Amino acid sequence: MELKRKRPFQGLTTFIKTAGAYLAAGLLPRRVKKPIILVGGNLGEKYEDNAAAFHEYLMANFRERYSIHWMYDPDTDYVEKKGIEDGVPLGSFRNYLLFFRAAYTVHGHSLMYDIAPGIDKYIFWNKKTTMVHISHGIECFKKILIMPEDVPLLERCDVFNCASRYERGIKRDEWGMPEQKLPVTGMARFDRLPYNSPAEKVRDILFMMTWRETLMDLSEEDFMASDYFRATEGLLKNAEFQRLLADHDARLKVVLHPFMKRFEDHFKRLGIDSTRMEFRTFDDISIREEIHRSDMLITDYSSIFWDFVYMNRPVIFFTFDQEAFLKMRGSYLDLDKDLLGYKARIIEEAAGALATVLDGGNPGNPRFEELSEYVDFTDGKNCERLAFHMFAKDGHAAPAVR
Repeated sequence: MELKRKRPFQGLTTFIKTAGAYLAAGLLPRRVKKPIILVGGNLGEKYEDNAAAFHEYLMANFRERYSIHWMYDPDTDYVEKKGIEDGVPLGSFRNYLLFFRAAYTVHGHSLMYDIAPGIDKYIFWNKKTTMVHISHGIECFKKILIMPEDVPLLERCDVFNCASRYERGIKRDEWGMPEQKLPVTGMARFDRLPYNSPAEKVRDILFMMTWRETLMDLSEEDFMASDYFRATEGLLKNAEFQRLLADHDARLKVVLHPFMKRFEDHFKRLGIDSTRMEFRTFDDISIREEIHRSDMLITDYSSIFWDFVYMNRPVIFFTFDQEAFLKMRGSYLDLDKDLLGYKARIIEEAAGALATVLDGGNPGNPRFEELSEYVDFTDGKNCERLAFHMFAKDGHAAPAVR
């Protein structure tokens, strides 16, 4: 699946830049003053998630030993606004030159979107760089869709860090990855989160649904008739749901998935009381900040639910299309038994779960104690474990990695 629309002649310009950079890298001295590290995530469009968390850690602890660069989409301005040092625009000649000279690349989604656009066709030209997939969430809900362009990238990557032995089992047994590529280091962004920190009272609620591949090419009329839109609209307009928010002076922030851009206006025109519910897009908020400030989460199948369980905050799973979802994509979890939170298949059950939280004064996650079955580390040293695993060959002392 193409995550970004291709520009005219993009294939040709990518080849010219890639070939030129490959030749130039071969002519330049092989030794550099500092080994080069390229880090990227979220298709270069945002400074979020595990890639950004690990980049921050590297900049704070390893910039004297390594030349560290963040890769960004040149159509964005967040690098300048956030003051991110040593940013490199994706798709530039410098981008490809650094790729062939890098000692390490670290990406959260895909090498061809986060680190070097279109590099899947030329990935084996680079035989010396250690390539690390840091992932953007714990693999559990959605079974991975391996597309043809993904195969060489998966084969070429050297490290797929895992949040836990549970996740390593998925990547080893379901993905077919060699175990030596799967160190259990923990999830980088969890180092930013306050472990076991339920709110005193639930006031700020994050509502974030994930995407469906079946929605990608729908017309606007077909989208509005889809179960996805109707279920979301039905829950937000439900009288009991709205009463609970009003009675408890709670606020709901609806954050739309980045692939939802075409349909944003349909959500904003639902006619819902804006004093209680706010619609925001992926472009104009920080997911990191929203997770921190939110007291609970309502989702369907988004992996950010792990962040809320980690913080011991309630999660309502609104799985209105469970059978269709399992048929379309499949899940590594048993959606009837393994969800760490409240389960709701219909709108009335979702409203009832919210009542349990708000009327019952339950600010914690009812299945928090089961987190240890899926997450191995809560010590705030996940970035450290990953860094020392990566850099062990450089002579740094490496702690034991399970």
